[in-house]
Amino acid sequence: MGRKIQSRPKLVSRGEGSGAPGTLSSAYYPLRTLFMYAKCMLDEKDFQRKADAAFEDLRRRMLTAGDEHGFDVEGESGKLEVLFEEPMEAKFVISPNTPVREIWISALSTSFKLGWNEPRQAFVHEKTGEDLHAVMSRVISQQLGTQVTL
Repeated sequence: MGRKIQSRPKLVSRGEGSGAPGTLSSAYYPLRTLFMYAKCMLDEKDFQRKADAAFEDLRRRMLTAGDEHGFDVEGESGKLEVLFEEPMEAKFVISPNTPVREIWISALSTSFKLGWNEPRQAFVHEKTGEDLHAVMSRVISQQLGTQVTL
């Protein structure tokens, strides 16, 4: 007659009674629950390798485009900065965010977050489907008012 209601995993405690009454000294969720999303994410070393390769390729392409279109590129795999003096002063920052396995771009007063897309073998902006080169081509083109393709 009654409906069975599923409950959330219970919070369990190791060493109950070792803390103050009514407190849990070392609470945790069962490992199965805690790590159920781990398979969806690149491991840190794999992310770092892919991000480093993407940064080096992007850096090389932006240096070439910068020579042609009059902007500067600074930094290495830890962080890249694109510096503009014309038509107005601006700085774009591209950096890896290792804890969430994303590459973040700050440009045109906007933040873009790109995650690894295994089928495309590229970092992709989830909302637009653009890869790292396409996002950077678009924002640099908008900044300069002329088409730039990386």
